[in-house]
Amino acid sequence: MKALVCEAYGPIDTLVVKDIPSPAPGPKQVLVKVEAASVNFPDALMVQGLYQVKPPLPFTPGAEIAGTVTAVGAEVKQYKAGDRVIALISTGGFAEECLADAARSMPLPAGMDFDMGAALLLTYCTSLHGLKDCGHLKAGETLVVLGAAGGVGISAIEIGKAMGARVIAAASSDDKLD
Repeated sequence: MKALVCEAYGPIDTLVVKDIPSPAPGPKQVLVKVEAASVNFPDALMVQGLYQVKPPLPFTPGAEIAGTVTAVGAEVKQYKAGDRVIALISTGGFAEECLADAARSMPLPAGMDFDMGAALLLTYCTSLHGLKDCGHLKAGETLVVLGAAGGVGISAIEIGKAMGARVIAAASSDDKLD
């Protein structure tokens, strides 16, 4: 299978496309045909060796994927081949296939395409954790979202509104606020 591989920590443009063996799922994993993978800031940091997690080289970056299950591990009961899933994985998403822990995967909501699904988990989980667990946002409070045009900013706006906050969005240019 084809994969985008980091052979040495450095600039993103040093990644190479290589043929690597398809992985086999462990007992609690699913093998996923990757239909879409999001590119997040931690992926870029990881490739440069600047993230708190430094996978052994070589590795395939990509921590957030959407795709179709093609095989399941012996202990996996909640998924079967053909199921559409989204998953948070540590690495491996920028490949034609990847492994995902079944417990860190979830069904892709009906009516949601793979591209949207691949961009859902990291941004929304980051915003929810920041607003609820760290910020203790309450209904009626005012939330100012700086960088509102990015994935985390957009999700913070939506979650803040859903939590009953008055939301003020800011971005670096008028174009980004459209």
